[in-house]
Amino acid sequence: MTQQAIEALAADREALLKIGAGLSDAEWGSESGCPGWSVQDVVAHLGALYWAVVDPSTLPEVATLPTERAQEVVVEQRRSWSSTQVLGDYESVSTRALAALEGLADQEFEVPLGDLGTYPASVISSAFAFDHLLHIRSDLFAPRGPLTGPPPPSDELHLGPALDWVEAALPQQNAAALAGLRAGVEIDLHGPGARLLRLGPGEAASPGEAASRVRSETTAFVRWITQRTTWDAAGVEWAGHEGDLAITRSLRVF
Repeated sequence: MTQQAIEALAADREALLKIGAGLSDAEWGSESGCPGWSVQDVVAHLGALYWAVVDPSTLPEVATLPTERAQEVVVEQRRSWSSTQVLGDYESVSTRALAALEGLADQEFEVPLGDLGTYPASVISSAFAFDHLLHIRSDLFAPRGPLTGPPPPSDELHLGPALDWVEAALPQQNAAALAGLRAGVEIDLHGPGARLLRLGPGEAASPGEAASRVRSETTAFVRWITQRTTWDAAGVEWAGHEGDLAITRSLRVF
């Protein structure tokens, strides 16, 4: 799936550059769907993530910090930049980063990502595709974000790699919560990138045999698995053990 992730990132790169070129100063400074971050901060964050691939020495030393705090430090370093600098930096570094990520397609060495877990190198491009899908569509555009008009598409090209990342990251990033499941939970995802996820003691069971079942549209799943919406608001359907369902509601992927 690495090539699909690269294609999704290339498409989102073009979309973000076009979006940024059309923003007013007020829109750049408006509050995004990420609490405490402006639209400009979100774009600065996406550029900084690419620098972590191309040349980490350009970023503040944050290796000992939890991921969320580390990202705050990196974004804070760029707050004195103009929107033109932020967009130009993203345009430049993204070209180099996409080439570097494509070079990881056949690599299976392990990449430690601090408190986010450790992953095969070939999965890293999917993490970037996930981040772009989420931040552009859910944090820049309404209803969470300030930008109006249609966001870039959430289609098979973009959702496939994003959900690949969720599948890889969810068990590592939620190990303590998942250990509390009494029985298996089946998450039936429909729409672009559709798939069936199985969690807990019954994860190896045949489809339909899990004690608890959750059904969600894929774009809604990306929002609720990152705690950007609730099951009720996302139109999620569920049945089964209330304790296990409560744990499933609390899961979060970065």
